[in-house]
Amino acid sequence: MKLWVATGAVLLLAGAAVALLLVDSDLWHSSTQHRPDHFTTHLLQREPPRRPEHQAARRSHHQRPSPFALKPAGRHQPVDVKFAPQNEPKAGLLFDVHTGQVLWRHDAGRELPIASLTKMMTSLIIARRHKPDESVLITPQALAYQGSGVGVLPKGKKVPLKDLFDGLLLVSGNDAAIALAQHDAGTVGAFVRRMNSWRKRLGLHCSRFSTPSGILDKGNYSCATDLAMLARADLANPWIRQVVGTREARFPFPIKGNYLDLYNNNPFIIEGMKGITGLKTGYTDAAGRCYVITQRIDGHELGAVLLNTPNPIDQVPALLHAGAKFESRQGGKRS
Repeated sequence: MKLWVATGAVLLLAGAAVALLLVDSDLWHSSTQHRPDHFTTHLLQREPPRRPEHQAARRSHHQRPSPFALKPAGRHQPVDVKFAPQNEPKAGLLFDVHTGQVLWRHDAGRELPIASLTKMMTSLIIARRHKPDESVLITPQALAYQGSGVGVLPKGKKVPLKDLFDGLLLVSGNDAAIALAQHDAGTVGAFVRRMNSWRKRLGLHCSRFSTPSGILDKGNYSCATDLAMLARADLANPWIRQVVGTREARFPFPIKGNYLDLYNNNPFIIEGMKGITGLKTGYTDAAGRCYVITQRIDGHELGAVLLNTPNPIDQVPALLHAGAKFESRQGGKRS
């Protein structure tokens, strides 16, 4: 009798485990056409099921290190760049995209509003979970956006996801951000919860998201360190890398046969600065000018993060140039 009870208990537990696996497998779907390299695949394989906070806290001590983690510079920074006190960004960081090595930092852990740099997380989720040929419904909420937008989205109609993705990253379309968020999660609120789930899995420690667009500053912030890690995650995705390195794209106009040119609002790409590979800019009154710019020089790809900078047009090239000089002195090239 005891043997039968024990056997039945084992079978019940096994059945429950199978059921949990089946439920869990439905929580994740992603693009197979634009899959990132092995650098990201093992980390972002699927969405974890929700767990009570005390269980999540216990598990957090055993999480594997993020492949996007940065390597600290130590006491002496490899790159010595100084800005006049009245001209300093509130925070900044220079890093090697490939190795994650920090070359220069300034208050890099300070939590600050980040404006449209928020779309770096939005684009990562969309690129990992969806395909370019999907159709996205344009809702009234998407058309009630504030700030920058694609601006010609047809209410109540569907448009190709690829075109919205271009609008999200090239012209920083807040209307595109809302439409893509609703397409992914059903509601903007559900998408924001997903953003905060992903930032934990990516190992971002000082970030918090309250909007898919970044137009709201309250409750939406990050730091230079987290944004450098997020930039590494973005550039590991071929689809994102292709779009953020593009000068312009054509968006089909609602009138048949016409189109709208979407120009990248990254000024370093528009001005033709050599080797620029991305990535994103942002601005609100509270956040100031926020830049994450990446550049490939002599086989090394470097990234500069500047938050609330008064002079990005001079400071970004200064940082990237200093980083390139340091890397060349170290010798060796990477493709």
